[in-house]
Amino acid sequence: MNRNLHLAALALAALSLQAQAQNAAAPNDAQIAAIVVTANQVDVDAGKLAAGKTLSRTVKAFAQQMVTDHGGVNKMAADLAQKLKLTPQDNPTAQGLQKGGDDNLAALRQLHGAAFDKAYVDHEISYHQAVLDALDKLLIPNAVNAELKALLLKVRPVIDAHLQHARHLQAELGARGG
Repeated sequence: MNRNLHLAALALAALSLQAQAQNAAAPNDAQIAAIVVTANQVDVDAGKLAAGKTLSRTVKAFAQQMVTDHGGVNKMAADLAQKLKLTPQDNPTAQGLQKGGDDNLAALRQLHGAAFDKAYVDHEISYHQAVLDALDKLLIPNAVNAELKALLLKVRPVIDAHLQHARHLQAELGARGG
């Protein structure tokens, strides 16, 4: 029962970005910058937790890749914001992402072993799918600055590759029973 509640909480947290994207008014570039930074930091934080907690070499490698890649995107976003003199503006979507990320970390901290690995990878799948949906439906279409839009278009294939990697890892974990 507790596991089902945990999985439901993870699914709700992962879908937070997607729901926000569907219900939010069109964000401006400063709000998009805040969403990008928050979305990436949420995954950096989850990756750091997973890299330190998992006993699986493959989950650890994936988690470390998330930290590296999403940290790199945040650096690119920060550099671009500085160049454009654009201050990221907090907004409900960014706030929802942060809350979902915090809730996910709290839930993951309660798990161990195979249950931790499964929950982490399952969340990564839901999260990356929600980020792709937000990129396609909210962020890219509403980015006004050409350089910001170009950055979003540049990172989209990376997010998709992360999703495919997580799906492969999920299948691998399932094949070996956890």
